[in-house]
Amino acid sequence: MNLGLLGAGLVMGIAAIGSAIGIGIACQAVIGAWKKCYTANKPAPMTLLAFGGAPLTQTFYGYILGFLFMKPAALANPENGSLYLGIGIASGLAIAFSAIAQGQAGASGADATGETGKGFVNYMMIVGICETVAIFAMVLSMISLS
Repeated sequence: MNLGLLGAGLVMGIAAIGSAIGIGIACQAVIGAWKKCYTANKPAPMTLLAFGGAPLTQTFYGYILGFLFMKPAALANPENGSLYLGIGIASGLAIAFSAIAQGQAGASGADATGETGKGFVNYMMIVGICETVAIFAMVLSMISLS
């Protein structure tokens, strides 16, 4: 068994689990914000979808890292399987927790924007800060593979 290939699959799977959790958190708040708007006879801003969908990008980072970088490395160097497995698990967890934090920040942003109609760009900047952790985890992991 090539442990490196297992690591490549796990980074994708763990990142996707984090994305799903983050999306679930944020989308609950988006729906709640829309409900508040409908109750107050205000239009529901569709821009709130950006908060709900933001954690999805971490799934792409897991895919990019796992299948475009780790899989070829694992096939070329199966003797480093344990190393690649460790990188896959650690990177997957970092990317997943970034998605969860992003979902939490997005939930707050959706609630605040839905209630006030203001501050969307400010709240998205915070969501972007959460995204940065996943990008760093992916890039630094790619560097460690070389």
